[in-house]
Amino acid sequence: MSEFCLKTIGAPSLEELRNSAAFPRREDFMKGPIAVIECIEEIPCNPCETSCEKGAIIVGSPITNLPRIDFEKCIGCGFCVAACPGLAIYIKDYTYSEQEARISFPYEYFPFPQKGDIVQLVGRKGEKVCSGTVVGIQNGKKNDRTAIVSVIYPKIFFDEVISMERIKNKS
Repeated sequence: MSEFCLKTIGAPSLEELRNSAAFPRREDFMKGPIAVIECIEEIPCNPCETSCEKGAIIVGSPITNLPRIDFEKCIGCGFCVAACPGLAIYIKDYTYSEQEARISFPYEYFPFPQKGDIVQLVGRKGEKVCSGTVVGIQNGKKNDRTAIVSVIYPKIFFDEVISMERIKNKS
């Protein structure tokens, strides 16, 4: 696969992301919930840095720097997820259970899924990967209208899953 998939097909490859300072290594994922930032464009932006109460995300100066994560400080709290205007951050937890992983991602569509719903999970190019079960939805005032949906799914799809398919309105 091309080294520059973001530029050629609109979605970064896993290889591109693994070369980013904000993408966890396998051993980081084994420690528990952790933020994943799929931001590989140098644009003036730093809400992820200012929202992180642990100081784990660093953009610095200039403000066009790509974010970096100190994985020793990141606790997977998710404050950065709703703060990111590009919806480029999610939380993954490989340690959720023996058979399942958990992902928490931004969701800005109506209708919202409900706890217990079975949803279709997708990869970076929107391709269907597997189904999962919604285990939580956070939509507090601090999130500024960006809901955070948490879904559990089979661990074998850990690397591929990044979000869910939009729920169709029932007519």
